[in-house]
Amino acid sequence: MSLKSTLPFSNGANARCGNVNVRNLIIITTIGIVASTYLCVSTLYSPRSPYAHLQHVPRNAPSILAKCASLNAVPSPPPNFHSRDSSDRYDPLLGAQSTLIRNATIWTGGDLGREVIHGGDILLDKGVVRSIGKDIDEKLLKTLKANDNLVELNVEGAWVMPGIVDLHSHLGVHPSPHLLGAMDGNSPHGPIVPWLRSIDGLNTHDEALKLAVAGGVTTAQVLPGSANAIGGQAFIIKLRPTTERSPTAMIVEPPHTLSNDSTSDTSQPLRWRHLKQACGENISRRYGTRMDVIWAFREAYDTARKLKVAQDDYCAKVEAGLWDDIKGETFPEELKWEVLVDVLRGRVRISNHCYEEVDLDDLVRISNEFKFHIASFHHAAEAWLVPEVLKRMHGGPPAIAIFANNHRKKREAFRGSEFAPRVLANNGIPVVMKSDHPVLNSRYLLYEAQQAHFFSLSPDLALSSIFTTPAKAAGIDHRVGYLRKGYDADVVVWDMNPLRFGARPRQVWIDGIPQLGGNLSLVSASKSLVGQDKGLRSIPKVPNWDKEREDAVKYEGLPPLAPKTITQNKVIIRSVKEAWIPGWMDVKYESEKTLGVVVFENGKVSCAGTELACLPPGSSSAAEEIDLRGGFIGPPLFSFGSPLGLEDILLEDSTGPGTSFNPYHADLPKVLGDESNTGILKSVDSLRFGTRNGLKAHLGGVTLASTSSLPGSIFTITSVFRTGAKHALDPNAIVQEAAAIHVIIERPSRSSSISVSAQIAALRKLLLQSSEGEEAEVFSRVAQGEIPIIFEVNNADIIAALIRLKKAVELKTSKQLRVVLVGASEAHLLASEIAQENIGVILNPAKSYPNEWDDARFLPGPPITNTSSVVELVKAGVTVGLGVQGGNEAWLSRFDATWAFVDSDEYLTKRQAYQMVSTNLEKLLGIEINDSERDLILVRGGDIFDAESRVVGVSIGVKGVVELF
Repeated sequence: MSLKSTLPFSNGANARCGNVNVRNLIIITTIGIVASTYLCVSTLYSPRSPYAHLQHVPRNAPSILAKCASLNAVPSPPPNFHSRDSSDRYDPLLGAQSTLIRNATIWTGGDLGREVIHGGDILLDKGVVRSIGKDIDEKLLKTLKANDNLVELNVEGAWVMPGIVDLHSHLGVHPSPHLLGAMDGNSPHGPIVPWLRSIDGLNTHDEALKLAVAGGVTTAQVLPGSANAIGGQAFIIKLRPTTERSPTAMIVEPPHTLSNDSTSDTSQPLRWRHLKQACGENISRRYGTRMDVIWAFREAYDTARKLKVAQDDYCAKVEAGLWDDIKGETFPEELKWEVLVDVLRGRVRISNHCYEEVDLDDLVRISNEFKFHIASFHHAAEAWLVPEVLKRMHGGPPAIAIFANNHRKKREAFRGSEFAPRVLANNGIPVVMKSDHPVLNSRYLLYEAQQAHFFSLSPDLALSSIFTTPAKAAGIDHRVGYLRKGYDADVVVWDMNPLRFGARPRQVWIDGIPQLGGNLSLVSASKSLVGQDKGLRSIPKVPNWDKEREDAVKYEGLPPLAPKTITQNKVIIRSVKEAWIPGWMDVKYESEKTLGVVVFENGKVSCAGTELACLPPGSSSAAEEIDLRGGFIGPPLFSFGSPLGLEDILLEDSTGPGTSFNPYHADLPKVLGDESNTGILKSVDSLRFGTRNGLKAHLGGVTLASTSSLPGSIFTITSVFRTGAKHALDPNAIVQEAAAIHVIIERPSRSSSISVSAQIAALRKLLLQSSEGEEAEVFSRVAQGEIPIIFEVNNADIIAALIRLKKAVELKTSKQLRVVLVGASEAHLLASEIAQENIGVILNPAKSYPNEWDDARFLPGPPITNTSSVVELVKAGVTVGLGVQGGNEAWLSRFDATWAFVDSDEYLTKRQAYQMVSTNLEKLLGIEINDSERDLILVRGGDIFDAESRVVGVSIGVKGVVELF
């Protein structure tokens, strides 16, 4: 803004004070040479007075003018930002060496995610990408080599990409392990708290920071929680440690207001600020109805609008030279509301938690009422159903940051769909995949993009959803999210194409600093960083989901899930590449030209082999034929560990089994107690069939499931059931009514004072007692080795105590206890002892994570460690299964087997990995099924480890039918 334009002189005339030109005097004053109050005459024209009058210009006029001038500034990167030769985040103590990555397949993020450079090089120096592609800056390269300051790395065609950007994370404010004193996500002080800042609670010791880096995440937006309508200001951080070790040092482009001063630094371009907003269930649970919450938004923004109008009016007088009109006044501002004023000035990127159509519509209307843009809606489970609403957003449609599969946990997420990313993209809405860490482990944010691709989002948009699109939504796409000259040196080398399940980083650089251990100077130029099958470098093909996607839209997220039952008695399955059918010799064909046939009669296998053997000339009869296109037939998947079968909506109490009595916490009603007062409950009595999670599990080939422990119960008799059954009285719906007794070992907490020793003492008494009653009978059967006892436990020391308990009981009874450990994140520390005692282990979650203090010694697996918990346990001879924690996860448990297989670096066979989500779980629970009546899954286009395959049907042997999906 020119100073001349701030003074209302007619015809450009220069009013004067004595012999001093007023315009020049103000310029002199602006640079701080004149610091006194002066009088000047300014000619003003108005209908009331054609005469000049005096204006008393205050001493601080320059700062007021600067303040007013800054109101029109908009965020932007510094001029010539991409010409920089050093990053503002460059740390010579950590990143002194430069790196040349040679012979890479480089996904740049350009051309809407379609640009790939094959056989290109990338030069990283002083935290910046200095050169990229086929033409590297040879002059700079020569200088670096001469200074002995260059590490060269030949990646032999591996995929190289930018660092992943997580647009929605609570890293540091909800740190791991979870400890009560470190939780800083939400405020209890009302629905509107825009003055709070997530950086003020960021714990730099969060174990998840380095784990996220091991998944290729380099940048994350740390948001306040979602319990407030306006929950506070968010900050974007890099995940690497800094020499300063402070949260502040981790911030990317900290806003000028960070120093607890609302005054902008006008010598630098304005930087984006970030704000968290939320609506829907989370807030209404604490602060009233949706109507209350939306009014809170309107009231807050009306307050900000009034403040903005007052500022604009004040500055209009300043810029008109009407100093006397503001005499005694100061610039109108209020620290609590200044960020909302900045929202109205277009300087803030808002991340808005909203799920349902009604919430999205509410916020779009508010954005138009107060004329501000919301950069991104998060979670947004129903956004895919209302694209036209999103397009009405003031300033254009927002990005939609969603989960791939984390649906149905609460009512407002019930209509979420795995097809949402594709539907949004088809409507021109930017798609972001995010973690909401620790809701999802941010280390596996890549998995969200992989699932989005699996369910038909194009590979370019699937990759963009975790790189370029979140960077754009956050306003930092000038420095991260792409691989281009002048961008931050955040780079990841992958061991296979990142859209393949199980892909892992081989090295991660943040600001040019390697993060995955070791010194790259020890890696010679000739040493390969990756050595995998070159076929895994290709982008995986995926199944066709057009019909399912159309139905999802048609039925507004709740399409029918019932399978089609084949009425013919005979079903011929053609083009079978591999079949693993218990009771039969395995069928496997290496050549695509010579594939096998499997014949079902009345739902049971009658032949498996060649077409000539199973379908000799003249044997044709009425039959349904199914082409698996080089597919697979094998045992069904088995789900263990989630509330599957116990609830429709996890967080909606009315759809679940209710809270059970816990004998450690309160006295049981006499009607439930016996003399041991344990109150053991049977989960079979609470089974629910026809739930969407259960039906989707069935469609995913998960035909068998075990109930988890009942909510609030320490002891539960678990059952095994068929996910596709209609109800509990459906024949063969209940596979085993009393499969095991599930015992939770609790740590003392603020809600429980019972010690671990007391819990084990109670177990010792129950297992060795001789009293009568139902509970005594159940524990007696356990002591006699008739049914398994499942211990839900993670800590290695508690596991050791349970092993001692097992030995003591066996010494007394001369019987072997059938013990299974669930959770078991520290079980690898006792792998040989567990194997020696013939104890089984079900790892849950399948991907280890330090959720609680008892998980602290978990084994993170590659690329952080050379081995994984699965491998260590299998090496010792332990029977291992993989569990799932959420009912919504059950139908994709096949991918857990894929991750376990890949992480084993070929120590496991595919058969071993498959067993961990199928027959091993049956074995651990003692489920005995006649081979001729066993369920089998039909997989088209490969086996369960192939991204292009999908489950298309199941045979239910006990029912004598084949079902198609």
